[in-house]
Amino acid sequence: MAVTGLILFLFVVGHMLGNLKLFQGPEHFNAYAEGLRVVGAPFFGRGQLLWGVRIILLVSVFAHIWAAIEVTRASWRARPVGYRRLEPVETTYAARTMRWGGVIIFLYVIYHLLDLTFGRANPSFVPGDVYHNVIASFSRWPVSAIYIVAMVVVGLHIYHGLWSAFQTLGWNRPPTFRWRGGGGAAAVVAAVIAGGYISIPVAVLAGLIR
Repeated sequence: MAVTGLILFLFVVGHMLGNLKLFQGPEHFNAYAEGLRVVGAPFFGRGQLLWGVRIILLVSVFAHIWAAIEVTRASWRARPVGYRRLEPVETTYAARTMRWGGVIIFLYVIYHLLDLTFGRANPSFVPGDVYHNVIASFSRWPVSAIYIVAMVVVGLHIYHGLWSAFQTLGWNRPPTFRWRGGGGAAAVVAAVIAGGYISIPVAVLAGLIR
């Protein structure tokens, strides 16, 4: 789970940085999208390296899901009888919603691919014009609203994942860990990533990006 989580985290960061090029206008953003397809040339054909990365991501996603299922089953085996009453003292909302958050993210990724990669869920989809497709999609407020909710869930998922990593490394030390230790760093990183993604549909709806 840690290894696949790290791979997916790096992708989320890189994907956000690439998406923010949208603020530079259609020429820069479409050039970036095209660059992803020709990266590695002339040693790789068009799209070959990109598909290699996609395969790694796909394997990482399903390995991450498998690891989550195994961890959940181990937890259930360790305590087959549930608590009559559970006081959430040493836990967070992100931790308690981690499993459902993963399901929400998985379902949203499927929709996101149908919307902006394959164009099945985007009635204004134009093959090759990535900038136009993003604007056309986020101009519909229900799509933007769903995207924003999904990115909040991603932020919570990242926060708990990083918090757990810092816990393993011994960086979460009470009573100051929430603000100055690993917990605070995890919250900042998660907020920056979620905020970066959310800024795009907000800018489209506000007319800042057209």
